[in-house]
Amino acid sequence: MKSKLRSHPNRLGFVSVRPDLQQSNSRDGAVAVELAIVAPVLLAMTLGMVELTAIFDVQNLLETAAREGARFATLDKEGLLKPGETSHSKLVNDVKTFLASNGIDSQDVTVAVKDHEDPDADFDLEDPNNEFRFFEVHVLVDYLPMSFTPVADGDGFTLTSKLVFRNGMATITE
Repeated sequence: MKSKLRSHPNRLGFVSVRPDLQQSNSRDGAVAVELAIVAPVLLAMTLGMVELTAIFDVQNLLETAAREGARFATLDKEGLLKPGETSHSKLVNDVKTFLASNGIDSQDVTVAVKDHEDPDADFDLEDPNNEFRFFEVHVLVDYLPMSFTPVADGDGFTLTSKLVFRNGMATITE
């Protein structure tokens, strides 16, 4: 059913065309039903996109933390370690500190340094026999504590990052 249009002059002399306000619009109910159906779908899609964005953000942080931790192994460690501190513990603490500074609780983070050739074996960064060998830095965090949407316990998942680096540094000579 088409609504009737009437032209009305306004104070400035312009003519505006608007629907007849006296006539009831039979589409009001249909619009309300359409909104009731479409609004939850749009809300769910919007929340899903926000959640996916948060997942990608945390994954990017894990990759950056793993890279910065592994990069430490390529540096000359003289003067970088506190007395009694090992290269492994400094790498782990640096990764956890970086993630904590970005809002991820360090208690939820697991960092492991593994041998690239034997991923089940730990890798000793200070062993001279491991000089110029490949190692892996694994960073894991449970996503459940960071989720915006409610997730049942046990239904969460773990975000992981793995980066392969070479232990040691090349000496530059003239």
